Amino acid sequence: MDGQRRYDLVLFGGTGFTGGLTADYLAANAPPEMRWALVGRNRSKLDAVASRLAAAAPDAAVPEIIEADASDRDAMRDVAATTRVVVTTVGPYALYGKELVAACAAAGTDYADLTGEPEFVDRVWVEHHADAERSGARLVHCCGFDSIPHDLGAYFTVKQLPEGAPLTVNGYVKTNARFSGGTYHSAVNGFARARQTLGAAKERRQLEPRVEGRKIHSAPPRVRRDERLGGWTVPLPTIDGAIVRRSAAALDRYGPDFTYGHHMVAKHLATVGGVAGGVGTAFALAQLPPTRKLLLKLKTPGEGPSEAERERSWFKVVFVGEGGGKRVVTEVRGGDPGYSETSKMLAESGLCLAFDDLPQRSGQLTTAVAMGDALLERLLKAGISFRVIESSETG
Repeated sequence: MDGQRRYDLVLFGGTGFTGGLTADYLAANAPPEMRWALVGRNRSKLDAVASRLAAAAPDAAVPEIIEADASDRDAMRDVAATTRVVVTTVGPYALYGKELVAACAAAGTDYADLTGEPEFVDRVWVEHHADAERSGARLVHCCGFDSIPHDLGAYFTVKQLPEGAPLTVNGYVKTNARFSGGTYHSAVNGFARARQTLGAAKERRQLEPRVEGRKIHSAPPRVRRDERLGGWTVPLPTIDGAIVRRSAAALDRYGPDFTYGHHMVAKHLATVGGVAGGVGTAFALAQLPPTRKLLLKLKTPGEGPSEAERERSWFKVVFVGEGGGKRVVTEVRGGDPGYSETSKMLAESGLCLAFDDLPQRSGQLTTAVAMGDALLERLLKAGISFRVIESSETG
Protein backbone atom coordinates (compact mmCIF):
# COMPACT_ATOMS: atom_id res chain seq x y z
CA MET A 1 0.00 0.00 0.00
CA ASP A 2 1.06 3.59 -0.62
CA GLY A 3 3.39 4.52 2.25
CA GLN A 4 3.24 8.19 1.24
CA ARG A 5 -0.34 8.73 2.34
CA ARG A 6 -0.79 11.37 4.99
CA TYR A 7 -2.16 9.04 7.67
CA ASP A 8 -1.50 5.49 8.78
CA LEU A 9 -5.00 5.23 10.27
CA VAL A 10 -8.16 7.30 10.62
CA LEU A 11 -10.98 6.62 13.08
CA PHE A 12 -14.63 7.37 12.35
CA GLY A 13 -17.01 7.51 15.29
CA GLY A 14 -14.61 8.64 18.01
CA THR A 15 -17.27 10.92 19.52
CA GLY A 16 -19.56 7.94 20.29
CA PHE A 17 -19.27 5.59 23.27
CA THR A 18 -17.54 2.59 21.67
CA GLY A 19 -15.68 4.87 19.26
CA GLY A 20 -14.43 6.90 22.20
CA LEU A 21 -13.12 3.77 23.89
CA THR A 22 -11.42 2.82 20.61
CA ALA A 23 -9.78 6.25 20.45
CA ASP A 24 -8.61 5.88 24.06
CA TYR A 25 -7.08 2.49 23.27
CA LEU A 26 -5.33 3.74 20.16
CA ALA A 27 -3.86 6.73 21.99
CA ALA A 28 -2.57 4.47 24.76
CA ASN A 29 -1.26 1.59 22.63
CA ALA A 30 -0.39 2.77 19.12
CA PRO A 31 3.23 3.37 18.13
CA PRO A 32 4.21 6.95 19.05
CA GLU A 33 5.12 7.62 15.42
CA MET A 34 1.64 6.69 14.13
CA ARG A 35 0.07 9.36 11.93
CA TRP A 36 -3.65 9.35 12.56
CA ALA A 37 -6.81 11.41 12.54
CA LEU A 38 -10.28 11.54 14.08
CA VAL A 39 -13.08 11.95 11.53
CA GLY A 40 -16.63 13.14 12.10
CA ARG A 41 -19.14 15.84 11.32
CA ASN A 42 -18.99 17.76 14.63
CA ARG A 43 -15.73 19.68 15.03
CA SER A 44 -16.29 20.68 18.65
CA LYS A 45 -16.96 17.09 19.73
CA LEU A 46 -13.88 15.89 17.85
CA ASP A 47 -11.75 18.58 19.50
CA ALA A 48 -13.06 17.49 22.90
CA VAL A 49 -12.03 13.88 22.20
CA ALA A 50 -8.57 14.99 21.08
CA SER A 51 -8.16 17.08 24.24
CA ARG A 52 -9.19 14.12 26.41
CA LEU A 53 -6.69 11.87 24.65
CA ALA A 54 -3.89 14.42 25.08
CA ALA A 55 -4.59 14.71 28.80
CA ALA A 56 -4.74 10.94 29.32
CA ALA A 57 -1.73 10.05 27.14
CA PRO A 58 0.47 13.15 26.74
CA ASP A 59 3.28 11.18 25.06
CA ALA A 60 1.00 9.56 22.47
CA ALA A 61 0.73 10.54 18.83
CA VAL A 62 -1.63 13.50 18.48
CA PRO A 63 -4.55 12.87 16.10
CA GLU A 64 -5.49 15.47 13.53
CA ILE A 65 -9.14 16.43 13.03
CA ILE A 66 -11.09 15.93 9.79
CA GLU A 67 -14.63 17.23 9.45
CA ALA A 68 -16.61 14.94 7.15
CA ASP A 69 -20.11 13.47 6.99
CA ALA A 70 -20.45 9.73 6.37
CA SER A 71 -23.20 10.40 3.79
CA ASP A 72 -20.98 12.72 1.71
CA ARG A 73 -19.55 10.62 -1.13
CA ASP A 74 -16.87 13.10 -2.14
CA ALA A 75 -15.77 13.61 1.47
CA MET A 76 -15.47 9.86 1.98
CA ARG A 77 -13.37 9.54 -1.16
CA ASP A 78 -11.07 12.31 0.07
CA VAL A 79 -10.66 10.65 3.47
CA ALA A 80 -9.98 7.20 1.98
CA ALA A 81 -7.36 8.65 -0.35
CA THR A 82 -5.41 10.20 2.54
CA THR A 83 -4.96 7.13 4.75
CA ARG A 84 -3.69 3.57 4.66
CA VAL A 85 -6.34 2.20 7.07
CA VAL A 86 -9.87 3.29 8.01
CA VAL A 87 -11.48 2.12 11.26
CA THR A 88 -15.16 2.91 11.79
CA THR A 89 -17.70 2.48 14.58
CA VAL A 90 -20.48 4.41 12.81
CA GLY A 91 -23.54 2.19 12.51
CA PRO A 92 -26.04 0.85 11.74
CA TYR A 93 -23.75 0.27 8.78
CA ALA A 94 -26.55 -0.53 6.32
CA LEU A 95 -27.74 3.04 6.90
CA TYR A 96 -24.49 4.96 7.39
CA GLY A 97 -21.60 2.85 6.11
CA LYS A 98 -22.09 2.57 2.34
CA GLU A 99 -20.12 5.57 1.07
CA LEU A 100 -17.09 4.95 3.28
CA VAL A 101 -16.58 1.29 2.42
CA ALA A 102 -17.11 2.04 -1.29
CA ALA A 103 -14.45 4.76 -1.12
CA CYS A 104 -11.98 2.41 0.58
CA ALA A 105 -12.56 -0.35 -1.98
CA ALA A 106 -11.88 2.08 -4.83
CA ALA A 107 -8.84 3.73 -3.22
CA GLY A 108 -7.02 0.58 -2.10
CA THR A 109 -7.49 1.56 1.54
CA ASP A 110 -7.77 -1.12 4.22
CA TYR A 111 -11.03 -0.99 6.17
CA ALA A 112 -12.21 -2.41 9.52
CA ASP A 113 -15.62 -2.08 11.19
CA LEU A 114 -17.80 -3.47 13.99
CA THR A 115 -20.80 -4.54 11.96
CA GLY A 116 -22.75 -7.66 12.76
CA GLU A 117 -25.27 -6.92 10.00
CA PRO A 118 -25.49 -9.74 7.41
CA GLU A 119 -27.18 -7.50 4.86
CA PHE A 120 -24.38 -4.95 4.93
CA VAL A 121 -21.64 -7.60 4.71
CA ASP A 122 -23.31 -9.39 1.80
CA ARG A 123 -24.11 -6.15 -0.02
CA VAL A 124 -20.48 -5.00 0.32
CA TRP A 125 -19.30 -8.31 -1.16
CA VAL A 126 -21.70 -8.01 -4.09
CA GLU A 127 -20.89 -4.37 -4.86
CA HIS A 128 -17.27 -3.88 -3.79
CA HIS A 129 -15.37 -7.16 -3.39
CA ALA A 130 -14.12 -7.15 -6.97
CA ASP A 131 -13.10 -3.47 -6.76
CA ALA A 132 -11.17 -4.16 -3.56
CA GLU A 133 -9.41 -7.14 -5.11
CA ARG A 134 -8.26 -4.93 -7.98
CA SER A 135 -7.18 -2.01 -5.78
CA GLY A 136 -5.52 -4.16 -3.10
CA ALA A 137 -7.88 -3.07 -0.32
CA ARG A 138 -8.67 -5.42 2.53
CA LEU A 139 -12.30 -4.96 3.64
CA VAL A 140 -12.56 -6.61 7.06
CA HIS A 141 -15.94 -6.56 8.78
CA CYS A 142 -16.98 -7.84 12.20
CA CYS A 143 -13.85 -6.78 14.08
CA GLY A 144 -15.45 -6.71 17.53
CA PHE A 145 -17.25 -9.30 19.65
CA ASP A 146 -18.99 -9.98 16.36
CA SER A 147 -16.98 -11.94 15.30
CA ILE A 148 -13.34 -12.00 16.43
CA PRO A 149 -13.61 -14.37 19.44
CA HIS A 150 -15.56 -16.85 17.31
CA ASP A 151 -13.59 -16.51 14.08
CA LEU A 152 -10.13 -16.53 15.67
CA GLY A 153 -11.28 -18.99 18.32
CA ALA A 154 -12.28 -21.51 15.65
CA TYR A 155 -9.03 -20.76 13.79
CA PHE A 156 -7.03 -21.36 16.98
CA THR A 157 -8.94 -24.62 17.58
CA VAL A 158 -8.35 -25.88 14.05
CA LYS A 159 -4.61 -25.28 14.50
CA GLN A 160 -4.64 -27.79 17.38
CA LEU A 161 -6.10 -30.52 15.15
CA PRO A 162 -4.39 -32.66 12.49
CA GLU A 163 -4.01 -31.25 8.98
CA GLY A 164 -5.70 -32.82 5.98
CA ALA A 165 -8.52 -34.49 7.92
CA PRO A 166 -12.27 -33.79 8.09
CA LEU A 167 -12.89 -31.53 11.09
CA THR A 168 -15.89 -30.53 13.18
CA VAL A 169 -15.84 -27.52 15.52
CA ASN A 170 -18.66 -26.27 17.74
CA GLY A 171 -18.53 -22.95 19.57
CA TYR A 172 -20.49 -22.24 22.77
CA VAL A 173 -20.94 -18.65 23.97
CA LYS A 174 -21.46 -17.49 27.56
CA THR A 175 -21.57 -13.89 28.82
CA ASN A 176 -23.10 -11.83 31.61
CA ALA A 177 -22.98 -8.59 29.59
CA ARG A 178 -25.83 -6.65 28.01
CA PHE A 179 -25.97 -5.50 24.41
CA SER A 180 -24.69 -2.06 23.51
CA GLY A 181 -27.05 0.63 22.23
CA GLY A 182 -25.38 0.48 18.83
CA THR A 183 -25.77 -3.29 18.62
CA TYR A 184 -29.42 -2.99 19.66
CA HIS A 185 -30.16 -0.39 16.98
CA SER A 186 -28.40 -2.52 14.37
CA ALA A 187 -30.50 -5.52 15.39
CA VAL A 188 -33.81 -3.62 15.26
CA ASN A 189 -32.95 -2.12 11.88
CA GLY A 190 -31.88 -5.56 10.71
CA PHE A 191 -35.26 -6.99 11.71
CA ALA A 192 -36.96 -4.19 9.79
CA ARG A 193 -34.84 -4.97 6.73
CA ALA A 194 -35.42 -8.72 6.72
CA ARG A 195 -36.49 -8.71 3.07
CA GLN A 196 -33.39 -6.74 2.02
CA THR A 197 -31.21 -9.06 4.12
CA LEU A 198 -32.57 -12.15 2.38
CA GLY A 199 -32.20 -10.46 -1.00
CA ALA A 200 -28.56 -9.55 -0.40
CA ALA A 201 -27.77 -13.09 0.77
CA LYS A 202 -29.43 -14.60 -2.30
CA GLU A 203 -27.55 -12.28 -4.66
CA ARG A 204 -24.26 -13.15 -3.00
CA ARG A 205 -24.93 -16.89 -3.24
CA GLN A 206 -25.65 -16.53 -6.95
CA LEU A 207 -22.41 -14.64 -7.64
CA GLU A 208 -19.87 -16.06 -5.18
CA PRO A 209 -17.73 -18.90 -6.56
CA ARG A 210 -18.19 -22.21 -4.79
CA VAL A 211 -15.30 -23.86 -2.97
CA GLU A 212 -13.73 -26.47 -5.22
CA GLY A 213 -12.36 -29.75 -3.90
CA ARG A 214 -13.45 -29.10 -0.30
CA LYS A 215 -16.74 -29.09 1.64
CA ILE A 216 -17.94 -26.57 4.23
CA HIS A 217 -21.01 -27.31 6.37
CA SER A 218 -23.17 -25.79 9.09
CA ALA A 219 -23.81 -28.15 12.01
CA PRO A 220 -27.43 -29.37 12.29
CA PRO A 221 -29.32 -27.11 14.73
CA ARG A 222 -30.55 -28.68 17.97
CA VAL A 223 -31.33 -27.77 21.56
CA ARG A 224 -29.79 -30.04 24.17
CA ARG A 225 -28.59 -30.21 27.75
CA ASP A 226 -24.80 -30.37 28.15
CA GLU A 227 -23.65 -31.01 31.70
CA ARG A 228 -20.02 -30.29 30.88
CA LEU A 229 -20.96 -26.80 29.72
CA GLY A 230 -23.36 -26.30 32.61
CA GLY A 231 -26.56 -25.58 30.73
CA TRP A 232 -28.69 -25.82 27.63
CA THR A 233 -27.02 -25.25 24.26
CA VAL A 234 -29.08 -23.45 21.65
CA PRO A 235 -28.19 -22.54 18.04
CA LEU A 236 -27.20 -18.87 17.87
CA PRO A 237 -28.28 -17.37 14.53
CA THR A 238 -25.85 -14.45 14.53
CA ILE A 239 -23.40 -13.62 11.74
CA ASP A 240 -20.56 -15.36 13.61
CA GLY A 241 -21.20 -18.83 12.22
CA ALA A 242 -21.19 -17.55 8.64
CA ILE A 243 -17.91 -15.70 9.29
CA VAL A 244 -16.25 -18.87 10.60
CA ARG A 245 -17.42 -20.86 7.59
CA ARG A 246 -16.13 -18.17 5.21
CA SER A 247 -12.73 -18.40 6.87
CA ALA A 248 -12.86 -22.16 6.42
CA ALA A 249 -13.78 -21.78 2.75
CA ALA A 250 -10.78 -19.51 2.16
CA LEU A 251 -8.12 -21.43 4.12
CA ASP A 252 -7.06 -24.99 3.29
CA ARG A 253 -5.91 -25.51 6.92
CA TYR A 254 -9.54 -26.14 7.90
CA GLY A 255 -9.34 -29.43 6.04
CA PRO A 256 -11.15 -31.13 3.15
CA ASP A 257 -14.48 -31.33 5.00
CA PHE A 258 -15.22 -28.76 7.72
CA THR A 259 -18.34 -28.35 9.86
CA TYR A 260 -19.04 -25.53 12.30
CA GLY A 261 -21.90 -24.99 14.74
CA HIS A 262 -22.47 -21.79 16.75
CA HIS A 263 -24.41 -21.88 20.02
CA MET A 264 -25.30 -19.96 23.15
CA VAL A 265 -25.33 -21.59 26.60
CA ALA A 266 -28.19 -20.87 29.02
CA LYS A 267 -28.49 -22.27 32.54
CA HIS A 268 -32.25 -22.80 32.29
CA LEU A 269 -34.50 -23.81 29.42
CA ALA A 270 -36.92 -21.06 30.44
CA THR A 271 -34.20 -18.52 29.65
CA VAL A 272 -34.03 -19.90 26.13
CA GLY A 273 -37.78 -19.49 25.73
CA GLY A 274 -37.64 -15.95 27.09
CA VAL A 275 -34.89 -14.94 24.69
CA ALA A 276 -36.69 -16.52 21.74
CA GLY A 277 -39.94 -14.83 22.71
CA GLY A 278 -38.26 -11.46 23.12
CA VAL A 279 -36.53 -11.69 19.76
CA GLY A 280 -39.78 -12.77 18.08
CA THR A 281 -41.68 -9.86 19.61
CA ALA A 282 -38.97 -7.37 18.62
CA PHE A 283 -38.95 -8.75 15.08
CA ALA A 284 -42.71 -8.31 14.77
CA LEU A 285 -42.69 -4.79 16.21
CA ALA A 286 -39.79 -3.75 13.96
CA GLN A 287 -41.88 -4.35 10.84
CA LEU A 288 -44.08 -1.27 11.40
CA PRO A 289 -42.56 2.24 11.51
CA PRO A 290 -44.47 3.45 14.61
CA THR A 291 -43.59 0.44 16.78
CA ARG A 292 -40.07 0.33 15.37
CA LYS A 293 -39.61 3.94 16.45
CA LEU A 294 -40.70 3.00 19.97
CA LEU A 295 -38.24 0.09 20.04
CA LEU A 296 -35.38 2.33 18.97
CA LYS A 297 -36.15 4.75 21.81
CA LEU A 298 -35.46 2.04 24.40
CA LYS A 299 -31.69 2.32 23.87
CA THR A 300 -29.60 5.19 22.59
CA PRO A 301 -26.50 4.67 20.42
CA GLY A 302 -23.44 6.35 21.88
CA GLU A 303 -24.41 5.66 25.49
CA GLY A 304 -22.98 2.86 27.56
CA PRO A 305 -22.36 1.45 31.03
CA SER A 306 -20.00 2.90 33.61
CA GLU A 307 -16.43 1.69 33.94
CA ALA A 308 -17.40 -0.22 37.10
CA GLU A 309 -20.21 -1.99 35.24
CA ARG A 310 -17.88 -2.88 32.38
CA GLU A 311 -15.32 -4.28 34.81
CA ARG A 312 -17.92 -6.74 36.13
CA SER A 313 -18.78 -8.02 32.66
CA TRP A 314 -17.14 -11.01 30.97
CA PHE A 315 -17.46 -13.42 28.08
CA LYS A 316 -16.29 -16.97 27.44
CA VAL A 317 -16.48 -19.01 24.25
CA VAL A 318 -15.71 -22.73 24.51
CA PHE A 319 -14.84 -24.63 21.32
CA VAL A 320 -14.99 -28.40 20.94
CA GLY A 321 -13.03 -29.62 17.94
CA GLU A 322 -12.73 -33.17 16.59
CA GLY A 323 -11.07 -34.81 13.62
CA GLY A 324 -8.10 -36.86 12.51
CA GLY A 325 -8.23 -39.02 15.63
CA LYS A 326 -8.01 -36.07 18.04
CA ARG A 327 -10.39 -34.09 20.23
CA VAL A 328 -9.58 -30.67 21.71
CA VAL A 329 -11.46 -28.24 23.90
CA THR A 330 -10.31 -24.63 23.74
CA GLU A 331 -11.48 -21.40 25.33
CA VAL A 332 -11.49 -17.74 24.42
CA ARG A 333 -12.08 -15.50 27.42
CA GLY A 334 -12.17 -11.76 28.02
CA GLY A 335 -13.85 -8.93 29.87
CA ASP A 336 -16.80 -6.77 28.86
CA PRO A 337 -17.59 -7.90 25.29
CA GLY A 338 -19.91 -5.13 24.14
CA TYR A 339 -17.65 -2.17 24.84
CA SER A 340 -14.21 -2.63 26.44
CA GLU A 341 -13.09 -5.74 24.60
CA THR A 342 -14.86 -4.79 21.38
CA SER A 343 -13.01 -1.45 21.23
CA LYS A 344 -9.75 -3.26 22.00
CA MET A 345 -10.34 -5.82 19.25
CA LEU A 346 -11.24 -3.16 16.69
CA ALA A 347 -8.25 -0.99 17.57
CA GLU A 348 -5.85 -3.94 17.41
CA SER A 349 -7.35 -4.92 14.05
CA GLY A 350 -6.65 -1.44 12.71
CA LEU A 351 -3.09 -1.46 14.07
CA CYS A 352 -2.55 -4.95 12.66
CA LEU A 353 -3.66 -3.84 9.19
CA ALA A 354 -1.49 -0.74 9.41
CA PHE A 355 1.76 -2.14 10.76
CA ASP A 356 2.02 -5.95 10.62
CA ASP A 357 3.41 -8.24 7.94
CA LEU A 358 0.23 -9.88 6.62
CA PRO A 359 -0.72 -12.32 3.85
CA GLN A 360 -0.97 -10.74 0.41
CA ARG A 361 -4.73 -10.93 0.09
CA SER A 362 -7.37 -8.39 -0.88
CA GLY A 363 -11.12 -8.03 -1.26
CA GLN A 364 -13.69 -8.68 1.45
CA LEU A 365 -11.92 -10.87 4.02
CA THR A 366 -12.58 -12.28 7.47
CA THR A 367 -10.26 -11.49 10.37
CA ALA A 368 -8.77 -15.00 10.26
CA VAL A 369 -8.05 -14.72 6.55
CA ALA A 370 -6.79 -11.13 6.55
CA MET A 371 -4.76 -11.17 9.76
CA GLY A 372 -4.76 -14.66 11.30
CA ASP A 373 -1.72 -15.31 13.49
CA ALA A 374 -0.67 -11.65 13.63
CA LEU A 375 -3.98 -10.53 15.14
CA LEU A 376 -4.11 -13.58 17.40
CA GLU A 377 -0.70 -12.62 18.82
CA ARG A 378 -1.81 -9.02 19.31
CA LEU A 379 -4.95 -10.02 21.20
CA LEU A 380 -3.04 -12.40 23.44
CA LYS A 381 -0.66 -9.58 24.37
CA ALA A 382 -3.66 -7.31 24.92
CA GLY A 383 -5.09 -9.67 27.55
CA ILE A 384 -7.68 -11.72 25.66
CA SER A 385 -7.09 -15.38 26.48
CA PHE A 386 -6.89 -18.14 23.85
CA ARG A 387 -6.00 -21.46 25.48
CA VAL A 388 -6.32 -25.24 25.18
CA ILE A 389 -8.32 -26.78 28.04
CA GLU A 390 -8.30 -30.44 26.98
CA SER A 391 -6.60 -32.51 24.30
CA SER A 392 -7.02 -36.24 23.76
CA GLU A 393 -6.76 -38.97 21.18
CA THR A 394 -10.03 -40.46 19.96
CA GLY A 395 -8.63 -43.67 18.53
